[in-house]
Amino acid sequence: MSRIGKAPITIPAGVTVKVDGDVITVKGPKGELKQKFNPELQIKIEDGQLTISRPSDDREHRAQHGLYRALIHNMVVGVSTGYRKEMELVGVGYRATATGQVLELSLGYSHAIYIKLPPEVKVEAKTERNKNPLIILESDDKQLLGQVCAKIRSLRKPEPYKGKGIKFVGEVIRRKSGKSASAK
Repeated sequence: MSRIGKAPITIPAGVTVKVDGDVITVKGPKGELKQKFNPELQIKIEDGQLTISRPSDDREHRAQHGLYRALIHNMVVGVSTGYRKEMELVGVGYRATATGQVLELSLGYSHAIYIKLPPEVKVEAKTERNKNPLIILESDDKQLLGQVCAKIRSLRKPEPYKGKGIKFVGEVIRRKSGKSASAK
């Protein structure tokens, strides 16, 4: 039995879960999410707990058991509390400004970069004196939030020599020493 798959999901107050055929809908104070799942898996909702069971011990059923339990859990957490990611711009002259759903980045290129974010993602850019600019992203969809963060990070990945680039707050960049002085 999958250790992840057999763990029940506690449904918090204010969150409703509805199973309709092979689509599960989770509604909460932060929004509404839908996910298709394998109809061979059985989803039961009893006493504020959601459990998933699989029909057999096939390799595919075992893999999907844990997968769909994790996806549904992420949906429940997303619509109840939401997800938040903070990204830091490290580098001289790197700036970020957010106007509505458009994020403008100045990353040392000859031009500014504009990113139009999906409506499900809320963006905020903070700039404080003597601190690196911050981009704060919030969403109820963990998968979409991670995708947006990966896209923003891919514009200027942190490099190992000076540590310049876009990184997550708290992320540790492995640094390299660079050229060593020649010994005579």
